[in-house]
Amino acid sequence: MADINILVLADHAEILETMIRLINKNDQWQGTGVSTLEEARLAFKINTFDLVLLGVGVNDETESPILRLCDSVAPKTVCMRHYGGGSGLLYSEIKHALAQR
Repeated sequence: MADINILVLADHAEILETMIRLINKNDQWQGTGVSTLEEARLAFKINTFDLVLLGVGVNDETESPILRLCDSVAPKTVCMRHYGGGSGLLYSEIKHALAQR
C-alpha cells in the first residue's frame, strides 16, 4: 500500500502518463494525474495528497490557483515544479520535497 500520495498536474498527456508510471514504480508512492485545475480540485475532494508536482503546460495562470488550493485545502502539502530531466531527477526531486515536509 502506498504511503505517499502524489498529484501530478500537466497538460501534455504522454508526459503526464510517463510521470505517473514512474511514480507508481515506487511501492510507497501513489501517483494521480490530472490535466486541468478543475480536475485537481476534484482530486482534492476525494483524496489527500502529500505532494503536488506541476509539470508541462502549467503556467502562472494555473500555478497561482493550485497553490491557493493547496494552502486552503491541505496546507501541509508540498507543491513544486518538475521541469523534466528523466526518472533519476524526478525521484530526487520527490525525495527532496518530501524531506522538507
